[in-house]
Amino acid sequence: MNRPDRAASLHKARARATATPVDPSWPLRLAEDLRGIRADWKTSAEVCADAAWAARSAGRSVLGLLSSEDVLATDRDPITARTLVHLYLSALRFDFRCPTLQRLVEHLAETTRQPLDCYTRALYAFALLGQSRPEGLTVMDEVLTEAEEHPKTLHVLLHGLWFGQDLDEGAERLLALSSRLALATGTGTGTGTGTGTGPIVLFRVAGALRRMDRYDEGLGAIDREIDCLPPGDTSVHADLVRERSLICAARGLHQHRSPTRTSSGVPS
Repeated sequence: MNRPDRAASLHKARARATATPVDPSWPLRLAEDLRGIRADWKTSAEVCADAAWAARSAGRSVLGLLSSEDVLATDRDPITARTLVHLYLSALRFDFRCPTLQRLVEHLAETTRQPLDCYTRALYAFALLGQSRPEGLTVMDEVLTEAEEHPKTLHVLLHGLWFGQDLDEGAERLLALSSRLALATGTGTGTGTGTGTGPIVLFRVAGALRRMDRYDEGLGAIDREIDCLPPGDTSVHADLVRERSLICAARGLHQHRSPTRTSSGVPS
């Protein structure tokens, strides 16, 4: 398939994936589209993550269309199998079903005929990080060596660091990851102004700053992003406002617990 034809087919696949998925067989139709263009794991991840989110937002989660048996079936061609894996695991991620996601990937690793692709392993890292399991950091570092600047993969790892509240230096690692080029430029955030760090990244960064007691920096990040959101954009506005309230509450509690000092520096 030449490049213009492949681009047109990919556009068709994306349109089918992110349209309101009223046809319950659309996951298999999407797999056909991706097989037709011989999609690699990066293209599959980009299309399937958006498709799983669009289906969830429309109230028709992939989890209601596919089963774990569909994902674990060994009689499918590699691209179809990978498409269903990416769709199902992405849906588990968006629902924060970390233990189920972990078990499913471990089962896949035992039964699949080929090594797991980078995005699937990133979703496995998310499942471990989301449970604050330290081995998730090891898997994350392994994925980062292969993912390079693939935005969807980096977002999965950032999501895991944000959700895992008890990871060793989790907040510091989140800030370091957020500075990667694909995230710092706002690429692949799925929403936002299109320039600079996107709202999803800043939302997670603000949460990390709160955990590090850097409240004023967190508030500054939140306020700048709220001010830059497009008019009427409700995609992340509520999350940003909620995080702002959490930062204010945490700062007030911190100030209340800190002893008042006199001009001599002695607690009063």
